[in-house]
Amino acid sequence: MGVEAEFVRTDVTDKAQVLAMVAAASNRFGRLDILVNNAWKGSGFARLENMTDEKLRGGFDMAVMATFWAMQAALPELEKHGTGRVINLCSLNGVNAHMYSVQYNAAKEALRTLTRTAAREWAPRQICCNVICPGAQSEAYRRVAEANPEMAAGMAAANPMGRVGDPLDDIGPVAAFLASDASRYLTGNTLFVDGGSHINGVQWAPDVD
Repeated sequence: MGVEAEFVRTDVTDKAQVLAMVAAASNRFGRLDILVNNAWKGSGFARLENMTDEKLRGGFDMAVMATFWAMQAALPELEKHGTGRVINLCSLNGVNAHMYSVQYNAAKEALRTLTRTAAREWAPRQICCNVICPGAQSEAYRRVAEANPEMAAGMAAANPMGRVGDPLDDIGPVAAFLASDASRYLTGNTLFVDGGSHINGVQWAPDVD
């Protein structure tokens, strides 16, 4: 895409690795203006009564603690030039309380609160912190859709635009906007980039035992 990039292999549930990742980015490029937190690993579906402590804690480690560490580490660089941007990816699963994924839902909603709190505290430093709740055909979505094709078809049909979005073409430009100077007066917001599916909710009932 005509830009320089560097990959740093990181287990975001390990604080030391998160701090090293942030430091590596700053050292490689000489400054840090934009932080995007979008890491997640699949943990399967389970009814609330069958959800394990390990999976619930794992959801918070992945979505909340990892982001918390990255934001803390990035703060000194983000505030240097008055152009700092934090973009955290949350989920309609949490907003709509979709079934069988409480570890994901609860963690993503906690992340929304973390983001809004940071937005309020860091606003005087001209750091904008916002959330995207995407409705997109991510790799994780495709796995669920393949296992539940009728549900996936119902979700697409119920979407006001009649489709589930493309991560690059539909979600990417919104993230680019939030990372740009055009968003410098926008903070603490949740942008539902979902074709309008948040308006009336979506059909979500994957098969579980």
